[in-house]
Amino acid sequence: MIEIKDLLGKFSKLLVSGEVKKGAIRDVLQKTIGIDIKSEDIKIKNNTIYLNIRPIYKNEIFLKQEKIFLALKESLGEKIPKDIR
Repeated sequence: MIEIKDLLGKFSKLLVSGEVKKGAIRDVLQKTIGIDIKSEDIKIKNNTIYLNIRPIYKNEIFLKQEKIFLALKESLGEKIPKDIR
């Protein structure tokens, strides 16, 4: 018989990988733009990064979007989100 902890173990790996991605996104944005974003303000859904920040910061991110994605690719590998909103 399969135990519940074994079934839920698969989901814990997904949660950890989401937190790792958020941490990498925070680090890249800190280095590239110079702003500190809380983990709660970053959402990843359907391979898109959603940021809950002021519009002036979003404009700066959109201007440096190519540089941000290159840095994310270096830190996370090939499985990076494809868009920032």
